[in-house]
Amino acid sequence: MTIDTPAPASADIGVYGLGVMGSNLARNLARNGYRTAVTNRSIGRTEKLITVHGDGSEGTFIPSASIDDFVASLERPRVAIIMVQAGAATDAVMEELAERMEPGDIIVDCGNSLFTDTIRREARARERGLHFVGAGVSGGEEGALWGPSIMPGGTQESYDRLGPMFEKISAHYEGEPCCTHIGENGAGHFVKMVHNGIEYADMQVIAEAYDLLRHGLGASPAELADIFSSWNEGELNSYLIEITAEVLRQVDASTGRPLVDVIVDQASQKGTGKWTVQTALDLAVPVTGIGEATFARGASSGVKQREAARPLDGQATALDLSDASARDAFIEDVRQALFTSKIVAYSQGFDEISEGAATYSWTIDKGALAKIWRAGCIIRAGFLADITAAYEGEPDLPLLLASAPFASRIESAIPSLRRIVALAAQAGIPIPVFASSLSYFDTIRADRLPAALVQGQRDFFGSHTYHRIDRPGTFHTLWAVEGRPEEQWD
Repeated sequence: MTIDTPAPASADIGVYGLGVMGSNLARNLARNGYRTAVTNRSIGRTEKLITVHGDGSEGTFIPSASIDDFVASLERPRVAIIMVQAGAATDAVMEELAERMEPGDIIVDCGNSLFTDTIRREARARERGLHFVGAGVSGGEEGALWGPSIMPGGTQESYDRLGPMFEKISAHYEGEPCCTHIGENGAGHFVKMVHNGIEYADMQVIAEAYDLLRHGLGASPAELADIFSSWNEGELNSYLIEITAEVLRQVDASTGRPLVDVIVDQASQKGTGKWTVQTALDLAVPVTGIGEATFARGASSGVKQREAARPLDGQATALDLSDASARDAFIEDVRQALFTSKIVAYSQGFDEISEGAATYSWTIDKGALAKIWRAGCIIRAGFLADITAAYEGEPDLPLLLASAPFASRIESAIPSLRRIVALAAQAGIPIPVFASSLSYFDTIRADRLPAALVQGQRDFFGSHTYHRIDRPGTFHTLWAVEGRPEEQWD
């Protein structure tokens, strides 16, 4: 087909990059009544989109064969969405667009970019009089097409132009759009990064629950699917629990075996979980569940290490759940432990968001953020309504899991988590997120931690000083001097 030069200023918004996500987002915009300019570095994808979906049934597409025509087709102030690979490709497209745009125009990166790159790009665009918006988009391919959860950063001025469009195409929950202005420069991509980190922990702890149930019950994947389906009807209601049941029910067409049994047990990752953990380390925020989930993916792919370890005898004791009442109690303990570990992961994620906001001078409404995760995104869950209520009641809430909606519920479930961690340890079943969740809970509730000894060690070998509980000031002990006298350094 031939793509003609479009009329100037004929499009409300444009999408550059027509892979699956970009194409679906463009279709979503067009279907919602926005004249949508589309282009791609290779013209074939533009031609395919127009050939398959350009008959008018999904709205108005305005295709361009070149970036010059694409920019010219946008109505001022122009809004151009980038949907290309994060990193160098995003930088390159941004520069191409910026060279052709005018002050007041808006470039939007809807990919999974590292938030520090977004901060850098926003500063560069601002120097040119342009707006740069890093927008987190969650929901995968289907979400992009039918309504994702959208987390835009950038200036308030850019959101005034962009926000109504994003709110309209986003998922809606009880009539409310799953889109809100997150904060300045990189705030949108920051919270999307943490969202993905929570997603890592959530997926891993569900997998650990499955592994425990399969070892303990000797049940088939289809039987376990029924358990997860029943859980999805209660407080564990969530997208990930729902799809877990569907995955476990799937039968491989070529072998007749459960599909989960023929999938290689090596989990991949694209980097957002790693970024969440690296950033948490920089911010000194313990996201232990997210960290263990990220490491678990790495361990699963450590083929040489796993092969080398197989001859080792773990001295494990098989689970004995022959009694029906013991089986029922075990299933309930796993359910309660799963709920607790999920809340720990969300709580840690929101701690990182709070510290990130303080460090980068963002004003992030955590109640509004939880609200836009109730639909459209991968970590949507029933208890997000309680998270919303918790932060709306106390915006500066210091610890989510200790808040009114969760504290008593967590306390009642902790005995189950303790039993599960103990049983798994005895049976040799790896449960890194379950175990780290319990350890984190006990750490934050402890009256006194062994960190006092660590401080003493640090002062001994490095003169790093310490503080005392009985008087103010910074102290150093002369450890090598007889009598070990103490010096006060301020």
